[in-house]
Amino acid sequence: MSPADATADAVSAPVPDVGTGACPAPGEDGTVRGADRSTDHEDTLDLRLPDELLALFETERPDADATDAGAGHGQRSRDDSTEPPASLSQARYDLLDGVADWGPITTPAGVFQLVPVRVERDLPLVCRWMNDPAVAAFWELAGPQKVTEDHLRSQLADDGRSVPCLGVLEGTPMSYWEIYRADLDPLARHYPARPHDTGIHLLIGAVADRGRGLGSTLLRAVADLALDKRPACARVIAEPDLRNIPSVTAFLSAGFRFSAEVDLPAKRAALMIRDRSLRGLL
Repeated sequence: MSPADATADAVSAPVPDVGTGACPAPGEDGTVRGADRSTDHEDTLDLRLPDELLALFETERPDADATDAGAGHGQRSRDDSTEPPASLSQARYDLLDGVADWGPITTPAGVFQLVPVRVERDLPLVCRWMNDPAVAAFWELAGPQKVTEDHLRSQLADDGRSVPCLGVLEGTPMSYWEIYRADLDPLARHYPARPHDTGIHLLIGAVADRGRGLGSTLLRAVADLALDKRPACARVIAEPDLRNIPSVTAFLSAGFRFSAEVDLPAKRAALMIRDRSLRGLL
């Protein structure tokens, strides 16, 4: 189930796994609800297949056996003693250009870094944040550790299109992030996706870190990291719950622009976009 985004100051735009579930049918005219509200006349659909998908198609074997047909979530089963072809390995594990290697960035709040989640180390902390009532109201992942663990492991076991991370500020873990390929996510069915669109979900964990502008500061920093470390990415995407006005405001303050209202399976969202071409202006 897709969680909705976190609170006013636990800024986020979450979709678990990231984003599962059926898509609402388009209107009779074939458009997505809310798309007509977009102020960006340049948000047109680019039908070119991403390079990663082309690489996957190139590695398909015409004599694939029955074990290949049963592998789920886009992962093909294989003999553990055999390494996958180099092109397939790169397509699977470099979909986000190595988030773990993005490195630190200096922000007005201090040195910040995204550190990919390790379940054995980080589960208790992330679970505690998910059980904060202010966060749970939007992420809908409150409950025993198993609920959070399933959410994290579903991403870690997938093909690398979503990377759950801790946000570490001045050496202290203080936020939870999901960096994902929006163009390869079910979200892409609901807006005019472009190849390499990169999505962001965020929640601020500690109550003491909320209400002092950290959300906007870190959103801008991470969006800049994504644009700097992913040369093929022209846009960073977010979809906070439209009802979460403080969250939407935080994205606007971080240099994102409001593009449209979008109906998603679990919420009506504000489609927020940070453009590479406008990053020096917003």
